[in-house]
Amino acid sequence: QVQLVESGGGLVQPGGSLRISCAVSGRIFSVNSMGWYRQAPGKQRELVAAIGTGGRTNYADSVKGRFTISRDNAKNTVYLQMNSLKPEDTAVYYCNAHPFYGAVLAGTFDSWGQGTHVTVSS
Repeated sequence: QVQLVESGGGLVQPGGSLRISCAVSGRIFSVNSMGWYRQAPGKQRELVAAIGTGGRTNYADSVKGRFTISRDNAKNTVYLQMNSLKPEDTAVYYCNAHPFYGAVLAGTFDSWGQGTHVTVSS
């Protein structure tokens, strides 16, 4: 069973930056693809960014050029650097892991962590 602990969320003004982190335990991190997802109030959870074991990445169109996903296999941690934040980025952000990249892109997991709240507001 994998354990996921997201952190680093908070309140930030429009145009600001924030980096959120996800620490993974219970599974060999380096063999898993990772994804960041978000769920805004009243909306379905959506994929924000994904990173494969070899560094391949995918981004939602809404965040391309503003967000960057990265991973540190030595620390069993995946990061999401968020720049030029907009009020519509406000959501609870979650991470998840799977050995198959396609499963990360699909985002159909049985369990999730507690997430980290990101609020973009002036």
